Amino acid sequence: MTTVILLRHGRTTANTGGVLAGWTPGVQLDETGQAQVQAVGERLAKVPLAAVVSSPLERCRQTVGAVVAGRELEPQTDDRLGEARYGDWTGRSIKELVKEPLWKVVQQHPSAAVFPGAEGEGLAQTQARAVAAVREWNARLGPDAVWLACSHGDVIKAILADALGLHLDQFQRIVVDPASISVVSYTDTRPFVARVNDTGGDVSALLPPPRKGRRRKTSSDAVVGGGAGAPA
Repeated sequence: MTTVILLRHGRTTANTGGVLAGWTPGVQLDETGQAQVQAVGERLAKVPLAAVVSSPLERCRQTVGAVVAGRELEPQTDDRLGEARYGDWTGRSIKELVKEPLWKVVQQHPSAAVFPGAEGEGLAQTQARAVAAVREWNARLGPDAVWLACSHGDVIKAILADALGLHLDQFQRIVVDPASISVVSYTDTRPFVARVNDTGGDVSALLPPPRKGRRRKTSSDAVVGGGAGAPA
């Protein structure tokens, strides 16, 4: 059972300015964002990570810098975890974009939304590449790994929708705040979504149990009744 911690980057100057940053270079964390990623780095310090994989955009690379601090672990980048390619919407204010006809499509039928311009992609493409990246890293790191993927709000929402078995048209029902973690464990037959939009609290449940000389057994079965939760 491979577990991925999906970490959204900390708050940025574009977030507070109401601008759709997309792949705009140079967008950095603001002071609040820097404090957020410092806190999440401290929260995750005791979790043994097999890998830290980041979107190539600066705000995510800044974020994972706080996660790998004190670890002998070099963060890696994967373009497939990069922000949705918003095309001609990139750099425009949200106040302007809400007036566009495409805005309603993004809200109500996002699987059909394709962003305008030569650099634009469809949200379905965004989801397909991001899910493929997670699955490939799972296979590369193995069934006992806990690893972290740092990405962007819409990308993480799309991965969670897939893990939850939701159609992409439902992904706007999911909230992923800056510097939040969401956790998905993948088994042979289904993913288990353990956390969504977690911005604080104990993470000891992410620590792997002692192996006791033998490989621990995992199951793809859900516990009827909900089970007892993580060990106290």
